[in-house]
Amino acid sequence: MRRGLHRAWRWIRIQALFTHGRELELMHRAMGFATLALVTLAPLLIVVAAADPLVQGGFASWLTDGMGLSGPSARVVTDVISPPHNVIGATSAWSAVLLAVFGVSFGGSVQNAYERIWGLSAGPWHRVWRQATWLIVLTAYLYQEVATKAALHGSQRIVLSGLSGVLFFWWGQHFLLGDQVRWRKLLPGALATMIGLAGLRAFSYLVFTPLIVTNALSYGAVGTVLVLESWLIGVGFVIYGGALFGRWFCDHHWMPAHLRGHEDGDSGEAGEPEQDEPL
Repeated sequence: MRRGLHRAWRWIRIQALFTHGRELELMHRAMGFATLALVTLAPLLIVVAAADPLVQGGFASWLTDGMGLSGPSARVVTDVISPPHNVIGATSAWSAVLLAVFGVSFGGSVQNAYERIWGLSAGPWHRVWRQATWLIVLTAYLYQEVATKAALHGSQRIVLSGLSGVLFFWWGQHFLLGDQVRWRKLLPGALATMIGLAGLRAFSYLVFTPLIVTNALSYGAVGTVLVLESWLIGVGFVIYGGALFGRWFCDHHWMPAHLRGHEDGDSGEAGEPEQDEPL
């Protein structure tokens, strides 16, 4: 029995996943993700939501939907996050420039994490267009998530959200990595990311829903923002952790070792050899 458990532990090789997570500094990167998302993604989505006459509720509706909030907690977030009605007219050229700079930095941070996960060298500076394109597609993905809230309900929306999420995170890794990793190797990470985000949404509904109301009463708007920042840290942890899990799963369970070695010897889709090494 004991020998069987030991063999099962060696076969799973879960320790390699934790080791790579420590090397990647997963929590540190998740905190950086949350900070850049609050500086970059929130203002961008506020502007997009304010410019769209079809989606009601503005950015606060986007946020409460993503966190799975309802009732008093959703009203607290709406009171704190809702921007003024003239947000577009108040946006200056300098604000737009800063938003673009921070947006590219946000995309670059995600790209760098994916490169570290797959053991690839950093991409050249002129690939900044990939980071900007990824940010635009991310905004479109989040927009359709909120736009379908009123049109679809129940299982229909769950299926659409799941499929669109898997496609986005599958494409996003492949695009930011410059086509250096094969599509089939990136699929487990995209699936793990969406499963993790579903779990985070359930956790948010159970934990953050009452916590937001409590913090709002105790600390005011600052307490609500701290909860939102904590949620964003969880999102970053899931996104990076899902990609890390996908790399680990591919290295140890996705295909036999001799096939992995054969594929790693082939050229990547972009004409460059893949540099990923087993965890």
